[in-house]
Amino acid sequence: MGLLAGKVALITGATRGIGRAIALKYASEGADVAFTYRSQTEAAVSLTAEIEAMGVRAKAYQSDAADFGAAHDIVADVKAVFGHIDILVNNAGITKDALMMRMDEQQWDDVLNTNLKSAYNFIHACTPVMARQRSGSIINMTSVVGVSGNAGQCNYAASKAGLIGLSKSIAKEMGARGIRSNCIAPGFIATDMTGALPEEIRKEWEKQIPLRRGGTPEDVAGVALFLASDMSAYVTGQVINCCGGMNC
Repeated sequence: MGLLAGKVALITGATRGIGRAIALKYASEGADVAFTYRSQTEAAVSLTAEIEAMGVRAKAYQSDAADFGAAHDIVADVKAVFGHIDILVNNAGITKDALMMRMDEQQWDDVLNTNLKSAYNFIHACTPVMARQRSGSIINMTSVVGVSGNAGQCNYAASKAGLIGLSKSIAKEMGARGIRSNCIAPGFIATDMTGALPEEIRKEWEKQIPLRRGGTPEDVAGVALFLASDMSAYVTGQVINCCGGMNC
């Protein structure tokens, strides 16, 4: 049996990169997977088929994760379809980088709404379900940038640092109900987002990493599996860096 046999996971922003790797990892370990996506319908159909091919159930929801009402509707439907929700992964995220002096209000609001408010929306909707079960694992995808900051990414860093504070607070609020809340802080991970960077910048990043390579979405998915499974039953309120030593 898999580490997540019989469990149901809800993952936001799962049609590419880290979210997709987590969805496939969870399915391979026996979890039924519900996931959200914003616009990549073809990728959502493909991911659903890949998950179901592993012998578990899957359902995709097209939605803006920053929409409070939509998040609650999705959670209600997941509960109705699958019966329970054991794992919530808040992975939806965007970047709109600029130096503070050049950053407009829309760039700030878009990143904070997608990266931070979406997590609030889904945690707000899921915690009553998990509290009644007296169990649940919430995993918030932060970043090494949220831990240490980064020039040109004030909005992104603020959103990711906010996830850390949110996660630690939920751990303290909901621990008595059997709900755990942790963060994963990826470093330089090879995704579509980092793939858009010029080759020379990617090489400079890799020189700063003790393991001398960028990470993969599967590297992060392995940490997400640990936090979702009973192997981490006594782990809550923590930030696990998955960065090849970049932030050590």
